[in-house]
Amino acid sequence: MASDSDDVPYRDASLPVPDRVDDLLSRMTTAEKIGQLVGVTPKMTDGIDDAADVKDAVDAHGFGSVAPFGHGLSQYDTPREAAEVATDIQRHAVEETRLGIPLLFYLDADHGHAYIKGSTVFPHNIGMAATGDTDLVERAASVTASEMAATGVHQNLNPVCDVARDVRWGRTFETFGESPFLCAAFGSAAVRGYQGEDLSDPGSVVATPKHFPAYSEPERGEDASPVDVSEYTLRRVFLPPFEAAIEAGAESIMPCYNALEGYPVHGSREHLTGLLREELGFDGYVVTDWGGIDMLHEDHRTAESTEEAVRQAYDAGINISSIAGPEYVKVLTSLREQGIIAESLIDDRVRDVLSAKFRLGLFEDPYVDPEAAVDVLGTEDHRDVARECARASMTLLTNRNDRLPLDRDLDVAVVGPNADDLRNQFGGWSSVDEPLPPGVTVRDGVEAAVSDDGSVTYELGCGPVESDDVEAARDAAADADVTVAAVGETGYLHEFARSDTANGEFPTRTELSLPEAQRELLEAVADTGTPLVVVVVSGRPLAIEWTADHASAVLWAYQPGSEGGRAVADVLFGDYNPSGHLPVSIPRSIGHLPTRFNHLPHPRPLGEEEHPSSYDPLFPFGHGLSYTDFEYELSVPSTEVGPAESVTVDVEVTNTGDRDGHDVVHLYASDDRSSRVTPVRELVGIDRVHVEAGDSTTASLTVSPESIGVIGDDNRSRPEAGTVELTAGDRSVSLEVRDPTP
Repeated sequence: MASDSDDVPYRDASLPVPDRVDDLLSRMTTAEKIGQLVGVTPKMTDGIDDAADVKDAVDAHGFGSVAPFGHGLSQYDTPREAAEVATDIQRHAVEETRLGIPLLFYLDADHGHAYIKGSTVFPHNIGMAATGDTDLVERAASVTASEMAATGVHQNLNPVCDVARDVRWGRTFETFGESPFLCAAFGSAAVRGYQGEDLSDPGSVVATPKHFPAYSEPERGEDASPVDVSEYTLRRVFLPPFEAAIEAGAESIMPCYNALEGYPVHGSREHLTGLLREELGFDGYVVTDWGGIDMLHEDHRTAESTEEAVRQAYDAGINISSIAGPEYVKVLTSLREQGIIAESLIDDRVRDVLSAKFRLGLFEDPYVDPEAAVDVLGTEDHRDVARECARASMTLLTNRNDRLPLDRDLDVAVVGPNADDLRNQFGGWSSVDEPLPPGVTVRDGVEAAVSDDGSVTYELGCGPVESDDVEAARDAAADADVTVAAVGETGYLHEFARSDTANGEFPTRTELSLPEAQRELLEAVADTGTPLVVVVVSGRPLAIEWTADHASAVLWAYQPGSEGGRAVADVLFGDYNPSGHLPVSIPRSIGHLPTRFNHLPHPRPLGEEEHPSSYDPLFPFGHGLSYTDFEYELSVPSTEVGPAESVTVDVEVTNTGDRDGHDVVHLYASDDRSSRVTPVRELVGIDRVHVEAGDSTTASLTVSPESIGVIGDDNRSRPEAGTVELTAGDRSVSLEVRDPTP
């Protein structure tokens, strides 16, 4: 039904994008423009439940953005069905509306396109960060993008660029850890992987770093609760990952729910225009978090009505309200008719959205082939990448008397709530309907690894919070040569709620230790005297001091995705030498929080004995054991550097053991004296290297001036004259920074 002919300028792919946008804008009515600023999501927008409802809504309200799969609430058994739904809706928008403007489809694919069955499910971000390998993260993001694009999705509401500052927070698993440097390195790698070389490439999608600019230090660890941080902490801790993501070319940004300096970010022109666009140079489009505008009225109470909340948000810099639906179309229309919102502001907001649609190539190629989707999702090559990611993430916390790796001829007892549960292994932002997406559990992996001369006996023993048959698990352990107990958390979203479980007891924000049922199980199997290997499947670091003291070995598997069971078995039986390093500190108890490696120095007027160090983790940031040993030597071209110069630090890594292995090199900086208080140490470099037994290799880490700088009054980071100590492992070198004044 599109009435414009194909020879109008906005359909001419040879013209520059700005020219095409200007031409299309000139042809649009105000109603058509407003529709481009509002999104709709089946089952989460009132009265819109399926594809037919979406098409009717597009006709009635001109919506420009859709989450076609109901944000995971509508499940599809095959990639073909998902692609058919997206193509059906898209065809209606392109062929049955006046201007034929394609829809922008968006979805959360935090660790793979995991809401679509048949997809490849990767470890969650916290596990990906443990790999220390930004190239691997970029590859995984590229796989995710290709699988999203094959089903017709154009935008991933990811990566999470938040810095994990309170591990009680239920979204810790979505982050890349507690280091701003780590979050910047991996967040920008994910952006590059999602967006590829060019957005118009068939396998590229828009990346959406979130939640700008500071979300992840909420009071009480409660999601979306107030985050009260100073400008100094904002600049030093929270902004660097977003700056890196923007520099990597992120096309979209999602703001945080909370207020900063008393200004709710969804309605803050100071943050969404002044900071984001004018200072950081972001030139893409801003999409709301779900219900973020409503919160201005209902929760923050800075707006006396929905109308005022909408005005604040779009004036602040919002481009698309993701699930607002018909109500927001009516409100925006009313605000425009009253002259409260100017046509020029609407044009500015729409221009950013249309620019993205042109850069994505949607006007030239709006549809996908459902048959091709079947060939793209969950391929063997993609699953190989997922297995590589999961193996590289595995973090060996303890290994007493070299209990690991295990012999394949052993009789193994496998117990625990996470030994045979894919939902818990996948974690949040995943399909939860039966049948689940394909995957390999820990039980499956161990059974496949044990030889014909060994055996595997499985007993559940307990659920996440409820006892099952502890005696049966105890008996199995007593008869075995070794027990593998898979414990930890369930899969969850946000504040631990999930649609497939009524369990409200664990995980919770107030408990980091294992629930009583799981502790009872571990104690029972440990009492048999059979060596106990504990695999922790969780999205947050858990306080497991008893487990660490009593188990023969402890492996943190994070939430490892579809290939997690194989990856666990690869490590347990020595097919893969563990190399994961903690991206977040593991506390001794919830009472020890906060536990951060990069804390500010604390006065100790009574001495160390009376006033212990403020950093006393059960396992420190960067910890991770291997089946071999590594030694470091550091060198720099010069021990003196100018205030605007980068410095390359060569870390020679020697494998002194008898097994080949990977090592993740962490380089830290400590400022001897500074004009403002700086952390006791900060991560400034990371590299993952492979070293054969008895051999050496060199990791060359470039340290930028900003990473060893101090935030000044102008909010920029610059090195100050003085001594900076650079440390890797037990080796360090002093760097003298020259005075910037002549």
